[in-house]
Amino acid sequence: MSNTTANCIVIDESKCIGCAKCVKDCVAFALYIENGKANVREGCIECGHCFAICPVGAVDMPAYDKSDCEAVTNLSEIDSETLLAGIKSRRTIRQYKSTPVEKEKLDMILKAGQYAPTGGNSQNVAFTILGSKQDEIERECVKLFRAGVGIGKNFSKFLKNTEISDNFFFKGAPLVIVVSGHSEVNATIAAAYMELEANSLGLGVLYSGFFCSCAKINPKIKSALKLPKGHKAVCCLIIGYPDVKYERTAPRRKHEVKTL
Repeated sequence: MSNTTANCIVIDESKCIGCAKCVKDCVAFALYIENGKANVREGCIECGHCFAICPVGAVDMPAYDKSDCEAVTNLSEIDSETLLAGIKSRRTIRQYKSTPVEKEKLDMILKAGQYAPTGGNSQNVAFTILGSKQDEIERECVKLFRAGVGIGKNFSKFLKNTEISDNFFFKGAPLVIVVSGHSEVNATIAAAYMELEANSLGLGVLYSGFFCSCAKINPKIKSALKLPKGHKAVCCLIIGYPDVKYERTAPRRKHEVKTL
């Protein structure tokens, strides 16, 4: 016998031991114990915490792909000093080799983005790989930016020294992924997860804010991206094998920390 709701959470009552771990961990207060068994009411956001916490596997989510669900690995198992050293050592990469990014590594980068947290478990982030459209879209961006820089040079010292080459946006990198969403916060967190995964695979990453600016104002670029309805391009990740080596971490200004 099972207890199910339209929210795709199924509780197998023959397995449920009524421990209430799922109830205590339910952020939406959609779970409750009745007659010694867990039950689900309206309001479930399908976050999967009940699925992950159940000690006897009594919770199922039939509408979800569970093929890659596995035993939990805590980040505390990763050496914290090594992790921090890696974070400090990351650099924005603007020089790339032409070596393609292997499909296995691309899949891991996308999986990292998929598992990033989203507000209310909305999971409303999408990933667009430019692929065969990459050169065409870059040409359109370069054309737009060259016209804009011509005017902007009168107002910006940075633009005054900027050369807009044919590969100004994507730097000759073999892979470009646009991260889009309804929420800028959700999409940005997903992009950060993806960058860390890419770095761990020996790849370099550049966040192209210039590209996102072009995507916002140019109808042709917007149309080419074919983003899901209601989405906006939030982050553009330029990814590839670095053709540059840094010898040490770069300094940072003293950061401001307040304790209230």
